[in-house]
Amino acid sequence: MSSGQESVFSKYETDTSQTSKLLRKFKETPFVPIGMAGFVMVVGYGLYRLKHRGNMKMSLHLIHMRVAAQGFVVGAITCGVMYSMFREYVLKPKE
Repeated sequence: MSSGQESVFSKYETDTSQTSKLLRKFKETPFVPIGMAGFVMVVGYGLYRLKHRGNMKMSLHLIHMRVAAQGFVVGAITCGVMYSMFREYVLKPKE
């Protein structure tokens, strides 16, 4: 490689760390971290309720928690798509 290419690559690597990439993605699509956080919350709640499920079967409890977690993620993805469509087609200036 030439010295010009090496300096460009090293500058790119120092300017874009993993955290800055993650923060940039979160700003572009804010409903992805909301979906991830909701999924973690549902799983945490399910683990907590696992001790106090009474005489409910384990498989039924796990199915309920899976459906709740998937529902939260699908809802967040749907809201994210609606938000990006709104931003793209309604708020975008006329060209």
